[in-house]
Amino acid sequence: MKIQNIMRRNYKLLVLVLLFAVASCSFTTKTFDDPNKDKTLIELITYILQNGHYDAKEINDEFSAEVYKDYLEAIDPLKRYFYASDIQEFEQYRLLIDDQIKNKDISFFDLTHSRLVERMAETEKMYKDILGTPFDFNEDEVLDTDYDNRGYVSSKQEMKERWRKQLKFSTIANFYDMKKEDKREIENNTEYEAKTEEALEKESRELTLSSIEEYFDFSDDLERRDWFSIYVNAIVEEFDPHTFYFAPQDKDRFDMAMSGKLEGIGARLQKKNDNVKIVEVISGGPAWRGEEVEVGDEILKVKQEDEKEAVSIVGMRLDDAVSLIKGPKGTKVILTLRKVDGTLEEVKITRDVVEIEETYAKAAMVEKEDQLFGVINLPKFYFDMENYSARNAASDVEKEITRLKEEGMEGLVLDLRNNGGGSLKTVVDIAGLFIEKGPIVQVKSKLDGQEVLKDSDPSVLWDGPLVILVNELSASASEILAAAMQDYKRAVIIGSKQTYGKGTVQNVLDLNRWVRNNDLGDLGALKMTTQKFYRVNGGSTQLEGVKSDVVVPDRYSFIDIGEKDQENPLPWDQIEAASYDLWDGYIDFEETMANSQERMSQNVYIDLIRENAEWIRDQRQNNKFPLNYLEYSREMELNEAMAEKFNKISEYKSNLTYESLPYEKELFTVDTTLAEKRERWHTNLSSDLYMAEAVNVLQDIKMNNIKKSNVAQLKN
Repeated sequence: MKIQNIMRRNYKLLVLVLLFAVASCSFTTKTFDDPNKDKTLIELITYILQNGHYDAKEINDEFSAEVYKDYLEAIDPLKRYFYASDIQEFEQYRLLIDDQIKNKDISFFDLTHSRLVERMAETEKMYKDILGTPFDFNEDEVLDTDYDNRGYVSSKQEMKERWRKQLKFSTIANFYDMKKEDKREIENNTEYEAKTEEALEKESRELTLSSIEEYFDFSDDLERRDWFSIYVNAIVEEFDPHTFYFAPQDKDRFDMAMSGKLEGIGARLQKKNDNVKIVEVISGGPAWRGEEVEVGDEILKVKQEDEKEAVSIVGMRLDDAVSLIKGPKGTKVILTLRKVDGTLEEVKITRDVVEIEETYAKAAMVEKEDQLFGVINLPKFYFDMENYSARNAASDVEKEITRLKEEGMEGLVLDLRNNGGGSLKTVVDIAGLFIEKGPIVQVKSKLDGQEVLKDSDPSVLWDGPLVILVNELSASASEILAAAMQDYKRAVIIGSKQTYGKGTVQNVLDLNRWVRNNDLGDLGALKMTTQKFYRVNGGSTQLEGVKSDVVVPDRYSFIDIGEKDQENPLPWDQIEAASYDLWDGYIDFEETMANSQERMSQNVYIDLIRENAEWIRDQRQNNKFPLNYLEYSREMELNEAMAEKFNKISEYKSNLTYESLPYEKELFTVDTTLAEKRERWHTNLSSDLYMAEAVNVLQDIKMNNIKKSNVAQLKN
């Protein structure tokens, strides 16, 4: 049965079951003594979750304690607002939130919200006093950022001291940057008059003051509904990390993203504690084209091209941070980034409208020692939700394979690195291009039970050597395809120790459809986990992902970036294996993998990548930062020297030349932008040691004399 139909049927069944239940419970504003929108929202969401979530949790005291902890962490992650006395007062609710949910009681939220507003107002008076006095950068002080293990303060004096260190850290960073800029000016301009230490310190404090005032200006604009959304998500995210409540304004932005066109820099952002982190760089967008921004970078400051000062977005609401970063096409924005390796970098990006054309499959050819190999890059498993046959990842991959075969391809690399997933149906269809008929993935849902999704077409489009490239950001549908090809022993998987580990499926439900006679206004939407999928060998990809046959490190190797590192992930489990036959097209499968592993272990660039990954891990685990200028500058210079050392990784060249297929070369005559994009991609491939090793593996693989294509027909 087609996955698209299965998912549509699951959704419709879920709607029918819940609508019947909801109708029987009369979710209509007229039945409430207090028709408060927040109470209605809490009741509706928790009811839907308990009846429709794949692995619904019991809302009990244990659940209450987790919501309590996560909610307080979400609204005061740095513990710089609430006092120990506040927490002592809140503690009475720690095991009562479950009861409040059931009784449509939001008094815990009301108390914490009003207290937070009060404490933030007190802090606004405090920081101006602190920044009115010069900082002494000769003192031996340290800022400890281990917020999880720091306690709450017990007095205003302690709170002021906590803020003083935080503001001093921000100022010393400004001071360091300004001193470097002053030094550059002296070197480049003989008429430039150097600034005094006192003047630079004052400017640094003023910049910190400006940034913190911007932060509080944005915070003052937050409405009660913004904070209530945080409370709702503290509840729903206890079910699993992919279940999420979209407030009306967030749902609008989500819908815009799903439409395939994004404005701005071309990156997806996520708020974690007080930091805004880049979680995806959109292919074809400005950030992607500039190659200076990567997943894991944190955006600290945003400056418009026509403005003198940057605005700190640390602690800012994500909505407001996004509004600063976005802007009209052609305008420029300057971002101050804390890079994955801990260094700070300013990046200027010209905003543009990001079309998703570059998320489509693309192919290239590469020749090595008189053998021609093909490369297909697949950034996501896309399809048209209204008309699957219009354009989808499977049909595009099929076309590219056919074209590569026409050129005499002897081996194929399918690049799924950074592919976050998409349509499961396209996974089944793509897998079917490489094997005879058989199961591809097993799907289990709360409503439908267990189902095996199969390729029923016995023909094989490509029966030659196949390598699949993955990394820690290959997730969901990517993992299913890699897992199926690994279970069949059809492909050699090269990449990270394991892929992301997301083995669940979500549906987005419009909450307004569930309430009759709704006079409360827009209620938003709920993204909810409804299914789990499994490999044909019965194992789940949840948490464990797919373990590569040839393991090679990259800069993410030691970073907490996968499903297992999220809060409340669903567990790994196993079901009965499906019935399938191993691929018998190779004669030296194990030997090929061993040879590849041996080559990679002797590669000096791999050693450097591993060292870089370990250094990044150590940098991210460091939570003590000096507030003494000599110590601070010494650390920054050491970080910059290490970053310079690891820049040698980019010097790698494979001596392989990649080129486009003939049909695409014809397009270049009228589409110079496409030609530029492909030239850039090919240049990157030539400097990609993982791709070079994939080609080596294709060269090593020996095939059975009787090939599958002799008895198979091309897919129509």
